[in-house]
Amino acid sequence: MIAAGLLLLAVGAVDLLRQMIRAGRAIAFAVAAVALVAVSAGLDAVVAGILAVAVAAIWTWVVPETGPARAGLWPVALLALAAAACVVVAPGRARPGLIGEAWASYRPGESVSIDVAVLVVGCLVFLLESGNAVVRIALRSEMGDRATGEGDRETGEAAPPTLKGGRLIGPLERILVFVLTLTGAYTLLAAVLAAKGIVRFPEISRDRDDGDRAEYFLIGSLVSWVTSLAAAFLVWWGVHAG
Repeated sequence: MIAAGLLLLAVGAVDLLRQMIRAGRAIAFAVAAVALVAVSAGLDAVVAGILAVAVAAIWTWVVPETGPARAGLWPVALLALAAAACVVVAPGRARPGLIGEAWASYRPGESVSIDVAVLVVGCLVFLLESGNAVVRIALRSEMGDRATGEGDRETGEAAPPTLKGGRLIGPLERILVFVLTLTGAYTLLAAVLAAKGIVRFPEISRDRDDGDRAEYFLIGSLVSWVTSLAAAFLVWWGVHAG
């Protein structure tokens, strides 16, 4: 389970660094890699940490910041399979490492292990900027050049000009869906998703020519929601498998 958390944490962190840092990225990536390996060593999972760094390096090549992904949706599918496999193969560990022992000593309750905590953190970090990348890949795969324009609703990369604000809306939406799903607040979750459709309806209703905005909204929203639900299911699976 902790291997899945480190994997998602590494991929999510590298996408955040690509978004926040424009100069000196190589140094930032190197520092982040060393930090992740150090943390994984403290969790007695150094091999998983090294593998996570390697996967993150491959991710930066196959999922560029701009333009279409080199392999379409395949990197996303393979990453999801790898994370699921980590949960299935190693749901829990007998040796939590130094960080795990400290967590067991100072955590407020006994229900959340360090493995689950790392997996949740990894999912949250991944849902921020990497979730944007997943939505962008899906939009470009389905809509091609029609998914280009100024101001991306979900990713800030390419979007119909009237659907703006998504670079902030997308991550917040995914985090909210993730948290509400894990806490079992399904009624509130349904209300949030319905409210989003209501808020966007005036913009979509003005698209009377080719329906691109409606298609863009539906694809982006559904992919964003599915990504959050998949992350929540992975945590639920890890908790029950452990």
